[in-house]
Amino acid sequence: MDAVLLSGGVDSSVALMRHITQHGADRLRAYYLKIWLEDELASLGACPWEEDLAYVRAVADRAGVPLEVVPLQREYFDRVVSYAIAELKAGRTPSPDLFCNQRIKFGAFLDHVDQAERVITGHYAQVERGERVRLAMAPDPVKDQTYFLSELSPEQLARAEFPVGTMSKREVREVAAQLDLPNQARPDSQGICFLGKIRYPEFVRHYLGTRPGTIRNSQTGQALGTHQGVWFYTIGQRQGLGLGNGPWYVVDKTMDDNTLWVSHAEAAQRFSRDRFVVGELNWLAGPPETDRLKLKLRHGPDLVDCRIARSADRLEVTMERADRGVAPGQFAVFYDPPYCLGAGKILEHAA
Repeated sequence: MDAVLLSGGVDSSVALMRHITQHGADRLRAYYLKIWLEDELASLGACPWEEDLAYVRAVADRAGVPLEVVPLQREYFDRVVSYAIAELKAGRTPSPDLFCNQRIKFGAFLDHVDQAERVITGHYAQVERGERVRLAMAPDPVKDQTYFLSELSPEQLARAEFPVGTMSKREVREVAAQLDLPNQARPDSQGICFLGKIRYPEFVRHYLGTRPGTIRNSQTGQALGTHQGVWFYTIGQRQGLGLGNGPWYVVDKTMDDNTLWVSHAEAAQRFSRDRFVVGELNWLAGPPETDRLKLKLRHGPDLVDCRIARSADRLEVTMERADRGVAPGQFAVFYDPPYCLGAGKILEHAA
């Protein structure tokens, strides 16, 4: 039996149809994972899961495959949301979307449906099967989603299938139009996977509350304003500071005295880093055989050349180009194009 995860969006719907074209529908079942935090966050705004599910039912009916709704809210909170809250509270920058795939779509879901040989999703990525199973980038560098899949285990990757991974978004839309899918013109979803239409600051405020503190100039120590909690900000951020004579950039935050440190662009550039240490390493097909790689610090097309040096269970990373957004808790995802090799968590007190 193969399982296709439908989200209500056009990517997973076209992935379903392409799989049926290539393999038929006899051994296929569709699943919708109900993970929205609508019970906990109902007061903050509308969650779109009911609209999503309506599209999912329409697409599954069109494809003629059975559909099951799998409620995983508790698993999602325990495995993903609680991690994000703990990282924010500690002053680090979480990456919950990486763990949505590793711990939920290819984790808790497979605990629920362990007989599934393949899990089909609408990710823009490719799985190459040979002597080793490898994760390859999508040809469209803007849509490529290997960053979000970098925490999968080799066993999870071996069960993954991404039918739209060789396509561009334009091609996916064209196929959806040709098939007259009900969600062919539906806009792409944006933001963190479990929030839906809820604003991220409201999510943070709900779980961590507010803790007023001082915003200070990192050069002079001068108090420039106040903030409602350092966990609302991340290193490199320039929006939402509410300061005049900008732009200002967040360059540091100290948890013990609840201070947010900012600088103007020229000074902030001096806080850019080209060296850091990563731990909690995850390799999709074994450690790299070269110390010259490329990396992404965030989802997007930007690949930066880097050199790695192994030290026990850590990597010392030196980038060819400094970045002012390097923050503890963030993940560095490593590449030897066209392959995504894996990821590591940026540690505090790094080099």
